[in-house]
Amino acid sequence: MTVTPQDRSRAKIRKGPRRIHINSGGTLRDRHVHAATHRSPTPPIQAYGEEVLSPTTDSNFDAASGSDSTKLPQNCGCCFTKSCQAEHPSCHRTMANFLKKFDHFLSRSFYRLGVFISYHYGYFIMIPVFLTAIMATGFQNIVYQDDPEYLFAPTTGGAKDERALIENYFYLNFSSDFHPSRITRTGRFARFIIVAKDGESLLRQNVWDEIIEVDRLVHTVEAHLEDDQVARYKDLCAIWDGQCYENDILDLHDLMPDIEIGNFSLNYPLMINPQTFETYVFPLFFGGIQLSNTSTIESAKALSITYWLKNNHRKEDEAAGIWEQALLKALNDRDFETIEVARFVSRTLETELENNTNSVIPYFGVTVVIMVVFSVVTVMMGDWVRTKPWLGLMGVVSAALACLASFGFLIYIGLEFIGINMAAPFLMLGIGIDDTFVMLAAWRRTNLQDSVPERMGTCYAEAAVSITITSITDMISFYIGAITPFPCVQIFCLYTGMAVVVTYLWHVTFFGGCMALAGYMEKNQRHGVICTIKVKPYSEAKDDGCCYNTFCSGGISETDPWNPMDNKEHQLMVFFRDYVARLLNIPAIKALVVMIFLLYLLGACWGCTMVKEGLERRRLSRYDSYSVRFYDLEDQYFRDYPYRIQVVITGDLDYSNTTTQDQLIELHQKFENLSYVAGALYTESWLRAWLGFLDRNQEYLELNVTEEEDFISNLREIYLSGPANPYAQDVTFNEDFTRIIASRFIIQTYKILDANDDKDMMETLRKVAEDSPFNVTVFNPFFIFFDQFVLVRTTSIQAISLAAGVMMVISLIFIPNPLCSLWVAFSIVSIEVGVVGYMTLWDVNLDSISMINLIMCIGFSVDFSAHISYAYLAAKVDTPDERVQECLYGLGLPILQGGLSTILGITALIFAPSYIFLTFFKTVFLVIFFGAVHGIFLLPVLLSVLGPGSCSNKAKQDSLPPTATRAIGPPFYTQGKPPITMQPDSSSLKIPRPHSIAAHNGSAVSPMTLASLGNKGAFLTSAASSTDKSKKGDGANYDKDLGLGTSGEESSESSLSKGVANRRGGPDIVSGCGGRPPILEVYSNNGYISDDLEVEERRSQERCLDGLGKWEDVRRSYHSPSKSLDSSRPSASLNRSSSHMSRGHRIHSSRSRSESREGSAAFPRYGQRSSSGPRGHYHDRH
Repeated sequence: MTVTPQDRSRAKIRKGPRRIHINSGGTLRDRHVHAATHRSPTPPIQAYGEEVLSPTTDSNFDAASGSDSTKLPQNCGCCFTKSCQAEHPSCHRTMANFLKKFDHFLSRSFYRLGVFISYHYGYFIMIPVFLTAIMATGFQNIVYQDDPEYLFAPTTGGAKDERALIENYFYLNFSSDFHPSRITRTGRFARFIIVAKDGESLLRQNVWDEIIEVDRLVHTVEAHLEDDQVARYKDLCAIWDGQCYENDILDLHDLMPDIEIGNFSLNYPLMINPQTFETYVFPLFFGGIQLSNTSTIESAKALSITYWLKNNHRKEDEAAGIWEQALLKALNDRDFETIEVARFVSRTLETELENNTNSVIPYFGVTVVIMVVFSVVTVMMGDWVRTKPWLGLMGVVSAALACLASFGFLIYIGLEFIGINMAAPFLMLGIGIDDTFVMLAAWRRTNLQDSVPERMGTCYAEAAVSITITSITDMISFYIGAITPFPCVQIFCLYTGMAVVVTYLWHVTFFGGCMALAGYMEKNQRHGVICTIKVKPYSEAKDDGCCYNTFCSGGISETDPWNPMDNKEHQLMVFFRDYVARLLNIPAIKALVVMIFLLYLLGACWGCTMVKEGLERRRLSRYDSYSVRFYDLEDQYFRDYPYRIQVVITGDLDYSNTTTQDQLIELHQKFENLSYVAGALYTESWLRAWLGFLDRNQEYLELNVTEEEDFISNLREIYLSGPANPYAQDVTFNEDFTRIIASRFIIQTYKILDANDDKDMMETLRKVAEDSPFNVTVFNPFFIFFDQFVLVRTTSIQAISLAAGVMMVISLIFIPNPLCSLWVAFSIVSIEVGVVGYMTLWDVNLDSISMINLIMCIGFSVDFSAHISYAYLAAKVDTPDERVQECLYGLGLPILQGGLSTILGITALIFAPSYIFLTFFKTVFLVIFFGAVHGIFLLPVLLSVLGPGSCSNKAKQDSLPPTATRAIGPPFYTQGKPPITMQPDSSSLKIPRPHSIAAHNGSAVSPMTLASLGNKGAFLTSAASSTDKSKKGDGANYDKDLGLGTSGEESSESSLSKGVANRRGGPDIVSGCGGRPPILEVYSNNGYISDDLEVEERRSQERCLDGLGKWEDVRRSYHSPSKSLDSSRPSASLNRSSSHMSRGHRIHSSRSRSESREGSAAFPRYGQRSSSGPRGHYHDRH
């Protein structure tokens, strides 16, 4: 009976594959596994991944004894030692069964989902679009967060607690008693660093005149507020002593003529102005100071002046912000002749964060165009029916819709939006295109002659599991990042993690619906680009002209679906198998790869020792920002005396006690003796000043300060009273002014040259405070940002370790082999070390931005490594060298394309003038590059040397005699030597007829290939060596897509091979029950031999096989009068096979299983995975 494509397309989905049983009498017996509920002239379709077992074919059943005698294969690779397997067989078996059942469950579930989508693809296309439209409306409620302190300061940092404590005792009023040394928040301000354009000293009359012009400009700038109000600096300035807090250093203008000609000298470091009696601490104002031999200032290259504004409440804060913008605009419009003014205002960081976001938006469109072109070109094929350019476009559309939906949903529930989130769409485009490649590759691996529902089910059973694994790893990586103490990392990871989830869902639903629609067009021979016209296949378009053959032909012929002209092998995949893999299998090349890896690891470790921690403020600005010049000048001239540090003492202390006073003075000295502190000259201490005042004036004032009450009373009335007294802000009394509950003094830091010094200085000061017998707190407003320097390393290590551990568990679940999982973990660690080391050499600090990428890269790095390891483990070959060929054949090209798609998705970030987005590009590029190199070169070498089965370099013969070889051909056996092409001689066809497995006592039975006879002779495929296998690419059509994508012209899955050997697994010998002989099982969905009324007669023949122990002639098996069978059915099947093979197509058949079975070395134990069967996922094996 001939099965037409129309019959196959009308086939109903049933629960099992066709099994054709060849019993020892040579009779073909057919039945539906899982008790098919109806009989149809069309072959049934197996529910994908569903295992078929007879009651007596369990892998643990001993046919000879009739008992369950489990024996683990010696080289199964599931444990490190044989003794472990022998000591814990039940644990090993339980875990293996659980993983196998879980794998089967996923495959069956996705198979049914794919079939369901194929019948209702319209709903799956429209519903995601509708949901996206609804959730995208959430953007109208967007709350943009750009406060740098909130975003980049860790929530668990100590500085926030320190600030809260200080503000509890000391309140700084910007409207009355402002002093910059005592601020706890930066507030609103404008700071200028002024240098001469000629690079010389500022101490010149003409230069100082323009400095005064800058001051006048500041005082005259107007801010237009609400209700048509106009505010100037005098209306908004912070107040000290009843007037604006001014830069007294500008009063040197009156002395500048004398200073320039040398009649007046500026004493360093302190000097009192003889005209105004103001005290100048020159290191706080001047930078680049050159001193004379007498410690007088000869020149000063830079001047720092600051204008402070009030922000006690929201209205003042808003007005100050408007004035800052007006001031920046005025300075941009003003050009000075002799000076350069570098400016910085309190809103600069916020503005720069917003500018960073805006800088990358124009490149988003360019990236979309690049990704569309890449995806469309990659999925194009020379076959104009099977080409899928529109699906390439829909892959990009699906990722874009997912970003809109996920972002809109999170904005709806009130999550703040930050500028860094703009990097997420670039990543999602790369991830989405990877998933597109996976699904299209799995679609092309399906049988072209099957119906669309069956192809969709098979595609989902393969691809959906793969993208589920990668999506889970990526999602978990991002959500682990969401538990870090950095709000910017938390928000970004929440948005990106949700985008990964929705991208996955949209690809399974929306893109799946589009793929089903494209499948129906392919089934109807529609042109893949124009879609409206039907075209002819190559085999039928020979006479239609070169133009038609080049641009219109494609698909398969209804009358000749197996024609080799309509199927071609992909050359790039062959290149990875026949060239890259063979090169890696050379021992010298393996040694070279390991040496290069050691050099790579050495360079990475060296880079790790040079890691700089923390996100410097300058890196939050665009490269073309005005603030960059300010940061450069600040680092150049004002790093010698950068910060004023508050040291606060709290608790119940008796300050009148001389012992307490001595301990407090000793505390002063401990801080001042630190290398990071300038010394006592720059310290502001009320206690030291008060005690000095008493020493100098005690004999005149005769004050009693021995009692606490008198001490406090005299201190308040004599020393802390009066206007403009900064020390009055350093002592806090209780409500009745009888006790001092808190006090503070101010110290000056010295030589803090970079971010690492910032961190070390802060930790050193905190250590001294912690070791003090008092309750001491140190604080500066910049400590809020310095906390990230302290926490970023530990947080990164914790998050990366947690993510890596989770990835290893996931790898062990989906790759149930400890050695492979160990190498996956090793690859993750190696890639992460490489990224950290080489990103440091690439001028990337370890900060909150790079932390995001390092956590994210855990998910990316596991993709390549896990899939290569899985492919190596699942390869159905014997030697490690062959496994390397198999895994690179299936995954070399997908890894290359997956890496390229991700890198292309972030390429536009190179052009963004922002450290934040450039860091994203650098780190993602490094992890993708290192991951691809590990997957293609290093991991195959390591697995072949120290992986499963690496102890044996020879193919296992499984007790076969020397003349026996594994057959590569249709699912039948032939006797003796490797079969060759021969003339049609039915007498040469033999079928093995053993009594039973037990009867043979382990004797070997040679596998054979049964060739069907046709008009042109028998075609017997060769049981070739591994070299022949690699040349022919046999079984390549059974490779599952284990990677991140594949070529658009993935047509190595020869349709002919699918038609001839469409099965999931090789032939198997199923143990008989109750002494019954074994039955050779063959999967075949191509020919159909229906069950009829003679089934009982066939079964009775099986029970009579015990007396037959020899090899019998095929004709006697099929046509002997003693066996009254309807021979027309098997003959039709054989003739049909012969007619297919006679068309000149080379059969890519599966290899026979020859693994050792209990009781017989010639037959594999049922349920054991053969090393020579067809390639594919493990859940396809029995």
